[in-house]
Order: sequence, then structure tokens, then C-alpha cells
Amino acid sequence: MTQNRPLGAQISHMLKDRGVDVIFGIPGVHNQEMYRGIEEAGITHVLARHEQGAGFMADGYARATGRPGVAYVITGPGLTNIMTPMGQAYSDSVPMLVISSCLDETAATKGQLHQMKDQRAAAETVCDWSEEARTAEAAYALIDRALMEFDTRRARPKHLQVPIRVLEADAPSPPPTPNSELAGDIPRDDLTVRRIADALMSAKRPAMVLGGGATIGASLYPKLADAVGAAVFTSYAGRGIMPPDHPLSFGATLARPESARVLNTADLVLVVGCELAEVDLWRSALGCDAPMIRIDIDPAVLATHQRSQDRIVLGEGYEIMEAVLDAVAGQTPATLWNTAEIAQTRTRWRAEVDAERPGIVPVCNALRDCLPDGTMIYSDMTQFAYTAKEVWDMDRPGHWHHPTGFGTLGYATPAAIGGAVARNGKPTMAIIGDYGFHYTMQELGVAVELGLPLPIILWDNGKLKEIEESMVRAQIAPNAVVARNPDFCKLAEAFGASSEAPHTLHDMQNAVRAAFDADGPTLIYLTPDIAIPT
Repeated sequence: MTQNRPLGAQISHMLKDRGVDVIFGIPGVHNQEMYRGIEEAGITHVLARHEQGAGFMADGYARATGRPGVAYVITGPGLTNIMTPMGQAYSDSVPMLVISSCLDETAATKGQLHQMKDQRAAAETVCDWSEEARTAEAAYALIDRALMEFDTRRARPKHLQVPIRVLEADAPSPPPTPNSELAGDIPRDDLTVRRIADALMSAKRPAMVLGGGATIGASLYPKLADAVGAAVFTSYAGRGIMPPDHPLSFGATLARPESARVLNTADLVLVVGCELAEVDLWRSALGCDAPMIRIDIDPAVLATHQRSQDRIVLGEGYEIMEAVLDAVAGQTPATLWNTAEIAQTRTRWRAEVDAERPGIVPVCNALRDCLPDGTMIYSDMTQFAYTAKEVWDMDRPGHWHHPTGFGTLGYATPAAIGGAVARNGKPTMAIIGDYGFHYTMQELGVAVELGLPLPIILWDNGKLKEIEESMVRAQIAPNAVVARNPDFCKLAEAFGASSEAPHTLHDMQNAVRAAFDADGPTLIYLTPDIAIPT
């Protein structure tokens, strides 16, 4: 039975029918119609303190669940405020649906509240697509398009804007949920599978590079490495695909300069779900001349770094590589990789990381050792995270989230809030630097309101130290890298959160354990002095 409601209310009911149970956002006079139906539809709304926070929360929720994070924002500044999280979600392949209001007309009328020259076009610069729905039918079709594309293509944020009058007008009920089976996967090519399997078994020193796109079906890759005798590197987003103690794993060490030399000794490189981007390698190219097989769901990735001897395969890595694993079953690899040398290389690279940023590795080790099983971590642009991503082995994929591509400060706190909302009591933690905390510190109030047992590890080295060191390397006198910090513990307490400032690693571990059992967030304030033996 069709029930007419204002379109703003119908949108919430439609989202609920499509499986959306949480919306992050901030209401305003321009988008208040979208709030008419939230409670009636049975959706939980999380009130952020800033639209940037709402976007990062939606991002964190999406990374924790694999389902789209949804945010409601107002016209103009609400949309521009959430564009930074949209840019982060675009670069890191995160499914996010941002729905905003927009003005009914802007060409002939000026001076309106929240007016922009071209709001839709502005949003399109940081997302997959940005469209305006001028009818209820268009809004329904675009929402279903977004949700179907999240399931069938590389996940990236979408933006839908709806004019205020259209949101206010009565609209019929949305159509039934479409059959997702209509969107079929690219069929697997058995000949391609056979050729990949033959190439891997013929190679003497095959290597695999696994990115975030390989986290789906991650359990098959250690088996494949054993079956073909391949050494394995992962990107930061691929951490946890390989067990920490796997003898053929080099870990997430692509950014080590010497990794190019190691990969150049391979006679075949298989790359699955990894862009080989600057933020994966921190150099211009992978650094090897061997034939390369690349498998990715995104044709734009496969069109990059191509060479005449490459074989590129468009498709879902898991389905293709599962078939390859079946094809090589029962064969004996003739690998020339020396597992003792791999272990020695990893030990040497770990020492390099420790020397580059002294004192952080011991803190990483102590923090890792006190976490509950299955802890999901959200980190920020901070030297602590840069170090941890290279030396902190994950025992499962998809449990460390970092703003890798866009590289925005302030991500970790609100993203961890979104993750904690999604995980409903499962251990979730944020790691953020002192400067990054300034960007989104107000979202601490959200964690307090929701009673989230969220440890927030705040690493305070008193400056933008990574930038200072970069300036020094460039022979630039360090400038504008020191800002006055507040008393972070008192600030957290002013929000109603708990705080701890441990002076030893043992005390830090006790504080972290207690934070997971608390009835609200705990800011755990650390300085580099904690690594100095007393």
C-alpha cells in the first residue's frame, strides 16, 4: 500500500528498508525534513559536532561493517565541511552516501542562506559522483544506484542533493528493494586462470604484492603463497592478510627503500588489489623488471604503470585467485626464496624503523601486547602511526584503518567513534597525534554521550615533528611547526571523558585495559618520555 509522506521522511524509510540502521549528521533548517522520518523508520541518528566529524564517523562505520556509512548534511557549509571526509573515503575506497539539501534555485536569486555557486559540482571533485534529484522518483533511483554500485564496483563515496521544496513535498512510498542479482560479476576466464597458475608454478622466485583489495577472502593468500612458493609483501591496507609468523612474508614493508632491490630479484610479480600508488611505495615505481600480473576490480588502476610484459586482469581478486589455488593444487613449487634471509631482512628493516623514529617501537610493542583480541584500530597522521604501520603485525585483515590516500589530520577520533558504534561493544581504539587531535577534538563529546568504552591514545611530541624533520632534510629552517597545546587531560575531563597520563609502559598497559572496561571514552596521554627507562 502506497503511503504518501514528505520526501525527506520517505528517504529515511527507504534507507531503512535497504539495510541502513545508523545515520550520522547535523540537522539544520534546510535539511530538517530529512529528520522527520528517522525515528519513525527505526534508524539511530548520531549527532556530530561538525560535519567533518559526521563524515569521518560514517567512514569509520563503513570500514568496520563493510556497509555504506550514511550522512545527512545541510546546504552550503554542511556540504563543504564534509567534503574532506568524502575525499578521504574516495582515496581509500570507502562506501559512503552523503545526502544533502540544496537550494531550489540559484541562477536568478542571490543572497540566500547557505548559497553556493555550484554545490553539486563542488562535491563531485571529491566523490565518485554527485547528482541532484529534482523529483521523488529521481531520488529513489539515485539512492538505489549508489547502493548497487557499492556492492558491484570499487566502493567510493556518492553525493545526492535534493532541493528543499522537493524534500518538503509529499511523495509516494519508495519502490521495493531491487534484486541485486541483476548486477552480475565479471565472468571468470578459465584460460586466464590457467595462464596465471602456469606462470606462478614456472617461476623460481615468484612474489606477491597484496593490497586492500585482497582483504576479501584473505585466508586463501597464505595457502597460495605456500602452494607456489611466493614471497609476499602487503600494502598498509593489506596488513593482516598474511599471518605475522608466515616464513614467506616480508610484511607491510613496501615503503622500505630496499624492498625495491628484493623485488627486483623476483622473476614474476603478482599484484592483487593494490594500486602501487605513491602512498603504498613512497617511490615512483615498484622497482622490478620482472613480468607482472595485476588483478584489480578497478580498470583505472590497471591502466596505470602498464608495460608490454604485463598481464592485466579485471575482476574480483578473491574469485580469480581461488580458482588459481585450485589449479595449482598438488603441484610442488621450485622456489628459490630463502626463509632465513626473509626473516633476517625483516629484522634489519625493523631496526631501521626504530632508528628513524627512536623510542616509538617499544611503545608500539607494549600497546599491542595489552589489547584485547580483535581490537579494531583507527589511526591518524602521526609519527606513532607511521612507525606502527611498518612494525605492528596484524593477526587479521581489516582491523587497522588509516587515512592513507587523502592523508587528512583529525581522522582517528571520529572514525573510531563510528567504528565503535558499528561494533557494539567490541574493542575499538583510536591513535592520534597532538596536532591532529585539535582538528576534531569536539567529537569527544559524542563518544561521551554514547557511553563508548573507547581508548584514545594521544601521542604528544609537542610539534608537527614529521614536518619539522622534512624541513630539516630539505635544508629549510623549521618554521610554524610548534603550536601551544592545552592540558589534554583536563580538556578530556571537561567533555566528561576520563583521562590518564601514564609515565611507564606498564602503567600505560593498565590504563588501556581499564579503558576498554569503562563506561565512556578515556584519553590516554603519552609523550616520548614514556619510552625512556626510569
